[in-house]
Amino acid sequence: MGAQIRVYRQKISSTTSMRKIFKAMELIATSRIGKARARVAASLPYANAITRAVSAVASQSEIDHPLTTEPEQIRRAAVLVITSDRGLAGSYSASVLKQAEGLNELLVEEGKEVKMYLVGRKAQAYFDFRNRPYERVWTGGTDAPEFATAQEIGEALLADFATDYAEGGVDEIHVVYTRFKSMVTQEPTVVRLLPLEVVEEQAASESDLLPLYEFEPETEQVLDALLPRYIESRIFAAMLQAAASELAARQRAMKSAGDNATELIKKFTRLRNTARQAEITQELSEIVAGADALNAS
Repeated sequence: MGAQIRVYRQKISSTTSMRKIFKAMELIATSRIGKARARVAASLPYANAITRAVSAVASQSEIDHPLTTEPEQIRRAAVLVITSDRGLAGSYSASVLKQAEGLNELLVEEGKEVKMYLVGRKAQAYFDFRNRPYERVWTGGTDAPEFATAQEIGEALLADFATDYAEGGVDEIHVVYTRFKSMVTQEPTVVRLLPLEVVEEQAASESDLLPLYEFEPETEQVLDALLPRYIESRIFAAMLQAAASELAARQRAMKSAGDNATELIKKFTRLRNTARQAEITQELSEIVAGADALNAS
């Protein structure tokens, strides 16, 4: 009985220590998610403005630009997968990787080759464990992304897009990331970045109308200057959304883990008390039996 009680005490002690870690990580994620959401909100005005500018130039100009013209045959696609560097975030990275696998299967069924670009150590570990090839990987700071990283990723993807197919280039670019909707809902999302899809819709008001631009010197040069910045802003916005989603998922996972640890502590405490009560009962029984034996003699 004494050994069993010591085991329960050790389990209670270790679970209590783990609960403290879970609580600390929950508080850290809670404190950082406010800043992450603020960065997402701060990035929206620039992203919306450059999107409107690119859409206006592309829709008002009848030009044959490689970044806005759909190729006759798409033979190779690039897929950028954005996951996390660390775990303890529930199914956050697994959901993104599952979405990426679905996209990969769809592209292969369409007869396209796929080149993978990875962000986050979780994606790198997933592909390394399965001996799956990938072109490049960026790690570090997935929960606090920097614009310099988005610029580097954009340059690598645009360089591949501008390269001929025979030399290993790609014909389209997709991004798989987690879109932040709320603290409870984060949705794995697939977006095609290039070729640029311009959808002409009826404006709801005058403020929604695309602005009219006069191009100097040429429309092609304007697009050459705008589109790389547009791609960088879209990638950075996706990384910010993914960072907010990662922190929200980690906060929720750590709260659940802390609650489970509390329930385990209660369970082990009840088992320890039961074992202690059984030990006391056995000791009393032995004392009574010994006293009866002495009286009988």
